[in-house]
Amino acid sequence: MQNSDTEVLKTAIDWLENGRSVELVTLVQTWGSAPRPVGSLAAVRDDGILIGSVSGGCVEKQLTARLPREQKPRIVQHEVSHEQALRFGLPCGGSLKLVFEYFEEAAPLREILENLEIYSMVSRTINLDTGVSSIRSANTNERFCFNGVELTKVFGPGWRLLLIGAGQLSRFVAEMAIGLDYNVAICEPRESFANAWKVPGTTIDSRSPDDVVKEVSTDSRCAVLALTHDPNLDDLALMEALIGDVFYVGALGSRRSAEKRLKRLQFLGLNETQLKKLHGPIGLKIGSKTPAEIAISILAEVIAVRKGLPA
Repeated sequence: MQNSDTEVLKTAIDWLENGRSVELVTLVQTWGSAPRPVGSLAAVRDDGILIGSVSGGCVEKQLTARLPREQKPRIVQHEVSHEQALRFGLPCGGSLKLVFEYFEEAAPLREILENLEIYSMVSRTINLDTGVSSIRSANTNERFCFNGVELTKVFGPGWRLLLIGAGQLSRFVAEMAIGLDYNVAICEPRESFANAWKVPGTTIDSRSPDDVVKEVSTDSRCAVLALTHDPNLDDLALMEALIGDVFYVGALGSRRSAEKRLKRLQFLGLNETQLKKLHGPIGLKIGSKTPAEIAISILAEVIAVRKGLPA
């Protein structure tokens, strides 16, 4: 599963390499109700075919109109009427400010995509007055920025997910998390599980979970999910994750096994404040049974915590 930026770029590059022209559309400012965050991308082919989304459906129809293309980047403001807001389930109308960039060659976009395919973060800045753009390496602290003249968008996974265990559930979590723009790493010291792991775009580490957590999950942009259901592995990871700065720590298991886990971790020296960080049983209560459903419940809870919502 690829994230939305990768999908837009791949499609736009394919169009360009087949002789079409493309306008890349970036959402740079919003007022009122806005279902998509700033930095969202879409691409419009010269015949009006659209890939991506900058409004969740409200103005996409207008984007597909065959508007005159301009070589120089331009700013366009779209209004979302009260009627449109009701139609698309928004609480109220609003305004969107979009930047349109015209492309006839794929090379500028291909450079971004090549970095995304190796899961590197890059920052692209374009000056709207001159049309000159540049690409450089980025870090996880950088954010989208628009000051009216320069637009800077960061491409690549700014969040990291460490999964303990390479079982079937981890595969579903990993595939979905990549689509959500996470950099996904797997800790799996069990050779038979590690050899069976086949999820592209992930890395796998066979060291002990506590050592991997110490090295990989070092800041508040990381989450650690203990998914082996084996205390000998999960507890090692949890001991390190719960004393660190990671934004989310979760462990697979029933409520009864979660209670036993808390007692073990308390016995091993973790205090009440640290133990309160643990989400177990992991995931939101949505009645999930299959691995795919459980993966959805887990990632929904991770997203909620990341957004500062109760979970």
